[in-house]
Amino acid sequence: MNQTNADSTLPTGNPISDRRLPEWLLAIRIPLIAVAHLLIFSVTWILAFVIRFDAAVPPNMLRICWMSLPIVVPIQLLAFYFCKTYHGWWRYVTFRDLVSFVKPLVISYLIINAIAYLVLPFNIPRSIPIIQVLLAGLMLAVLRSSWRIAKEGVLPLVKPAKAKIRAFIVSNHHETLVLANQINSQQRSTTRIVGILCFEKHLIGAMRAGIPILGTPDDAPRLAAKHDVQQVWFIAGSLSGAQIIEMKKRFDEAGLISKVIPAATDRNPGSSFIPVREIDINDLLRREPVDLDSDQIAAEIAGSRVMVTGAGGSIGSELCRQLLRFNPSHLILVDHRENSVFMIHNELNHLQAGDLSITELIPAVGDILDAPRMTQLFEEFQPQYVYHAAAHKHVGLMESNAGEAIKNNVLGTKQVADLANEFGVIKFVLVSTDKAVNPTSVMGCTKQLAERYVLSLGSQSKTQYVVVRFGNVLGSAGSVVPLFKEQIARGGPITITDPRMTRFFMTIPEATQLILQAGSMGEGGEIFVLDMGDQIRVVELAEKMIELAGLPRSAIEIKFVGARPGEKLFEELYLDEEQAIKTTHHKIFAARHRALNFEDVLQSIDQLARLATAPNDIIRDQLKQFIPEYHLDEEKVKS
Repeated sequence: MNQTNADSTLPTGNPISDRRLPEWLLAIRIPLIAVAHLLIFSVTWILAFVIRFDAAVPPNMLRICWMSLPIVVPIQLLAFYFCKTYHGWWRYVTFRDLVSFVKPLVISYLIINAIAYLVLPFNIPRSIPIIQVLLAGLMLAVLRSSWRIAKEGVLPLVKPAKAKIRAFIVSNHHETLVLANQINSQQRSTTRIVGILCFEKHLIGAMRAGIPILGTPDDAPRLAAKHDVQQVWFIAGSLSGAQIIEMKKRFDEAGLISKVIPAATDRNPGSSFIPVREIDINDLLRREPVDLDSDQIAAEIAGSRVMVTGAGGSIGSELCRQLLRFNPSHLILVDHRENSVFMIHNELNHLQAGDLSITELIPAVGDILDAPRMTQLFEEFQPQYVYHAAAHKHVGLMESNAGEAIKNNVLGTKQVADLANEFGVIKFVLVSTDKAVNPTSVMGCTKQLAERYVLSLGSQSKTQYVVVRFGNVLGSAGSVVPLFKEQIARGGPITITDPRMTRFFMTIPEATQLILQAGSMGEGGEIFVLDMGDQIRVVELAEKMIELAGLPRSAIEIKFVGARPGEKLFEELYLDEEQAIKTTHHKIFAARHRALNFEDVLQSIDQLARLATAPNDIIRDQLKQFIPEYHLDEEKVKS
């Protein structure tokens, strides 16, 4: 689905490459390529005899050469035609393209030998087909590579580009090499990758894609002075935040500029443009990349009909991006916001442009509380897997709109879960939150009730109901990161409720990847809790963001405004009676939850439904009766 290099890894027949060619050339392209192959096969067959007999071909062998030529060449032309190696434009040749010659050459070699021994009335020396195959492969490789050799090797020497920024790239992963080669091969690029910095010392001195491995990241200041380098680039997601913080501090002291380039999966396919950005807070708080069991996820998702509610939200939209990697047959994008559905549908269409295994994307504007609309969607598309990410999530806002929190988070979840049961959905995954644990807010209470309902419903349904619980995600709409960025841009102050406040933080891609992993592991009835690492003091987060803005910490005031209604000072991932149980994935735990009676849970939700339009205080009092651990207006302070 993803291509990392528009100049070197575009698939054959890609419409992007075709549009660059004149119409008349497109019409005769394949015949021209076939003629070129015909000449190569003819010349190499004759050369094979010349080489075999040291340029003194006996008359009888010369006669065999001419007699066999009309047989050999059509066989090879047909072998290459049926193996589809005539397609593709030579400017995009890659090593994979060159290797693709092996199959038709081997096939033609076997057929030629079979005909020579079983059909022909004359004997062809055994070494001749071998020599010819090697020569043909070499000549085709040179011919196919000639455009890139000229473009990337000769042209830069004849017509040097304007002055470039000189940079190092950190890492030695294959993707790094592809990126470095792509950047250096672009004539219009304003940057030249001078060398690679990797962590494996034994590789120092080696060459990768024509670029030397000069040293480790620790050597960057010394090497930068030697090679006149101004910048050091990281690939987003390839390093943990702790590694980036340590290296950035060292590079800043040496006067080197640290930049980030997106990973291949985050770039637009078919585009040679590589956006370079500043390091942001997501990079600094990133932990080790998530190690997914892709086979386990693909076993469920590939070829299946998948529905995502809240598909236009921060978590829902990233879930859709991640799901698309596993090639579901249908992906139903449900959200009540028209613009959000339009944006994610447009983006996903672009992401899979040119992909051979196209997922049918179904944009569905609809409210999860709209029973006829949701029923229509389930009837029409018959989803097999449902990821329920639609929810009201803003704690303070829900405190003053308690009835809306009940309707959306509880009644909306109930409706979608009931439809999943009615229409025989295989698996229903509820995206929950740590705020459901010992809640101090209406929002937290509603999410706990949503958890209770889907788990109790699952106890009497063939549908597997799974809950995935985690904490805050960086950069989601309305979260502290965009808020702090806005406050810094205004010159401050940054407002924080309490200097003691801590939060779990996880990047959106990490959270959604683990949701998919946990969902694939679940067999029904589980609460999966994601490993959120250590809680981070919110004031430290603000200080890091001030530094990233290029300002001293004292430049922006940090103002403490006191806890807001429903807000905790610290977060929890487990209820007191719950127990963390290890799973097969080191970043996912299961919580052994309390026993739930479906009728009791249903009765409590029916009572809340009748109070959805009642004053906030009445709703809170009712929530307190259903959830004993709900602390009304109490400050939870870590002991």
